[in-house]
Amino acid sequence: MKKLSKLGIYMDHSSAELMNFKDNIITSEVVNLNFTHKQKENSLSRSEHIMHNKQQREQSIYYHELADVIKKNDHVVIFGPTEAKIELFNIVKMDQSFSKIKIELVNSDKLTDTQRHTFVKNYFALK
Repeated sequence: MKKLSKLGIYMDHSSAELMNFKDNIITSEVVNLNFTHKQKENSLSRSEHIMHNKQQREQSIYYHELADVIKKNDHVVIFGPTEAKIELFNIVKMDQSFSKIKIELVNSDKLTDTQRHTFVKNYFALK
């Protein structure tokens, strides 16, 4: 019997902590949006329209990078204090390749690293 792979994603619009949960142990990595403050200032100095287009393009790349990670799991919980989790969910729900993956969204406050890991352990302990 194949063990289910479980992933917790704590995210906002600029970074996401990916927490793989296996055998009651969490390993994590961070994915960041590649649109820095300096890039924003540079784009804004040329045109506000250019800045927004670049920011949207980078945001799309960020969400698709997270979607590629989700595809490798069986059960995913996405949580965090912003609407970014809903934006990511709206992208993946349109793709049929995610239909067999259990994806759940949970609203949370801003959490420390320890609180995030505790949340993921407790969440999957109940599943």
